Amino acid sequence: QVQLVESGGDSVQPGGSLRLSCEVSGNTAGSYYMAWFRQAPGKEREAVATIHVNGVADVANSLKGRFTISKDTAKNTLYLQMTSLKPEDTAIYYCAATSGGGFWPGLDRTKYNYWGQGTQVTVSS
Repeated sequence: QVQLVESGGDSVQPGGSLRLSCEVSGNTAGSYYMAWFRQAPGKEREAVATIHVNGVADVANSLKGRFTISKDTAKNTLYLQMTSLKPEDTAIYYCAATSGGGFWPGLDRTKYNYWGQGTQVTVSS
């Protein structure tokens, strides 16, 4: 079993930055494919970024240049650095993980079977 606990959500002004963290317990972050997703009110959960067990990362096209995913395997923690935040980035951000069966699921949320409880990010002036 894997437990995921997100933190770092906050209310910020447009143009601001935040770093979200996801602490992994029950197994090592280095052996799981991990990702960030987000869900705004009334919208479907959408992919934000994902990271391979070997550290290769991918970010949703619409967020490239502003969001960065990374992990610290020694601390069993996944991060999401967000810059130049916009009101449309307001959402609950979720951390997700999967063993993947040896295959990186990328940004496909249906392939992730472990989820955190989410952390709220609000971007407003």
